[in-house]
Amino acid sequence: MFVSEAETEPLDLLDAIPEAIRSRPISLRAFGPDDEMIDADLVAGTDLIPLIERFLAVPDVAYLQAHYARRGCYAARIVRA
Repeated sequence: MFVSEAETEPLDLLDAIPEAIRSRPISLRAFGPDDEMIDADLVAGTDLIPLIERFLAVPDVAYLQAHYARRGCYAARIVRA
């Protein structure tokens, strides 16, 4: 995981995807309230929004994790607003 020394707060966005995620292939993983993975898929970052919407439409999904697909590094946690 890469962290900028200059940052002191996590990035908190609403209805937006950062360029660092949008410009890469993403492994999106859906987790239930028990932290067990329910579903996962691989998508280009530019096509991420429909997959986020599909996963969050499932009532059992508590949150999503985005991982950069090539290196597998954690990128973001996605929750319902």
